[in-house]
Amino acid sequence: MITLRNVHKSFGRQTLYEGADLQINEGDRFVLVGPNGAGKSTLFKMLLGRESADSGELSIRRGAVVGYLPQENPPASDATVLEEALKEIPDPDGRTTAEAKAILMGLGFKVPEFEKKVSALSGGWAMRAALARLLVQEPNLLLLDEPTNHLDIDSLFWLQQYLSSYPGAVFLISHDRAFINAVCRAIVSVQDGTLKVYRGDYEFFLREKRAERERLEAAWKRQQDEIAKMQEFIDRNRARASTANRAQSMIKRLEKLERIALPAEAKSVKIRFPQPSRTGVRVLSLKNIFKSYGETKVYQGLDFELERGWKMAFVGHNGAGKSTLLKILAGVILVDAGERIVGNEVKVGYFSQHRQGQLDPEKTVLQEASSVGRLNPDLLTRTVLGTFLFPGDSVHKKTAVLSGGEKSRLSLAKLLLDPPNVLLMDEPTTHLDMASVDALIEALRDFEGTICCISHDLYFLNALADHVVHVDHGKITVYPGNYEYFKRRQSQWREENPEAAPVPDGADISPAARDAKPSPGEKKRQEKRAARLKAELETLHSALESLAAKLADPALYSDYDEVRRIGEEMESVQNQIQEKEAQIPPETA
Repeated sequence: MITLRNVHKSFGRQTLYEGADLQINEGDRFVLVGPNGAGKSTLFKMLLGRESADSGELSIRRGAVVGYLPQENPPASDATVLEEALKEIPDPDGRTTAEAKAILMGLGFKVPEFEKKVSALSGGWAMRAALARLLVQEPNLLLLDEPTNHLDIDSLFWLQQYLSSYPGAVFLISHDRAFINAVCRAIVSVQDGTLKVYRGDYEFFLREKRAERERLEAAWKRQQDEIAKMQEFIDRNRARASTANRAQSMIKRLEKLERIALPAEAKSVKIRFPQPSRTGVRVLSLKNIFKSYGETKVYQGLDFELERGWKMAFVGHNGAGKSTLLKILAGVILVDAGERIVGNEVKVGYFSQHRQGQLDPEKTVLQEASSVGRLNPDLLTRTVLGTFLFPGDSVHKKTAVLSGGEKSRLSLAKLLLDPPNVLLMDEPTTHLDMASVDALIEALRDFEGTICCISHDLYFLNALADHVVHVDHGKITVYPGNYEYFKRRQSQWREENPEAAPVPDGADISPAARDAKPSPGEKKRQEKRAARLKAELETLHSALESLAAKLADPALYSDYDEVRRIGEEMESVQNQIQEKEAQIPPETA
């Protein structure tokens, strides 16, 4: 479908690509990886026709459509959410409209929100609407730049499943390793001006890269030993008349020798944030908390205690109350009733993705980072800023010109340069690359205070959390261990309660649960249950098609209440389909 052959691309003195080759076919699932500045965004722009190669061939099959989701700032739109999703469809029929609604619901929109203006949405929800438009359009190639940045775990799992059966090709840039492994079948690595494809998951790619480096270093060392011996022979024999010719011959051999280049090893950034003051054992307590938004009751009589040193992940389906719980703990929203008790010597810091008006527009990045209460060495401040993707002279940019992602990263850097002893963080890895995520994980592991976080990045949660707080319909359950352990416990619960509703927290990612072989009796039971679920799914799909057919009737739209009722019924049926599909045992799917 798309071919790059011997492509060269430079900007001034910087060469990004030198003889790069790549073939993208229908059904390919690629992720593009490489250090910042390696040319990932430039490659996407070339595939979109927004940049041209200096030389080489870039050909796209006639009639092929390329769709693109930028990392942030989609074009402003006065269309409604549903209109935006259908924007690329000239004359949508009832079936296409139903599919658009199903995609919007999968991405987290509720039926009443279909009529909202995209211009009235937050940046994250506008990105979801833009993603829905692409998925409804079904281009031959989807180019997705950090598509999970604005998703919660529910919509992330939905997108994983959707892309797994997408008819076209998918090429994405992502820092989310769990998402990469679930969606992609190959890693395209930008290295030394070329594009190299590794067929496997991200861990396979890392192993192969390490093995390649080890082989290259061994070959380089052997060549250096050979060069040293040749030079020694030359030095020993060039002055003697009897051996001067042999020495001259060796000099020529040495000059013609093709030297093995040993590229500089990628720098792994390691930082250690300043350590906070010590607190008492109990840092925060919530007693008999009640919290509602209008008629929606989020918490009724909630009790919760947070102890010193815990690193907790809050998980739960969209709208379960995770962010509300984090904000209550932070004291940034008031409760309707109950008590928030702050422990001795506790200083709480809250990081939200959406931090408007928190930065001085007249200050540079470096000045803003240096304005925290703690006096940090300049080297530490610059190192932390580099970790959060402000390298070199970029620290002298005014905060007024920063993008939303850059402002978010700078706010997180400021928080960690003068850390409180209780860190409450909502999606801290958004807008970071993999090296920065790794550096953040290591620094937070060494952090001696207490951490509570919400994140859709399962790699981050598994690497950091030692407790998981499951938030579900106003109730919370604390699990010791990381997210992997929590999912294993959920899987065990489902096996012990096969007729109960599925736990709405996405697919089980536990290798233990995934690889376990059922006994013959268990396998027979699973097959019987799967057959029943598939029959129920067939009925539900028929019902969904029937509802879609009703929506195809233009006369129906004179009765708005009936349109809304059918839309709500479609949402209910779609939710039932997702629940039934989640209950089918993987071995029988």
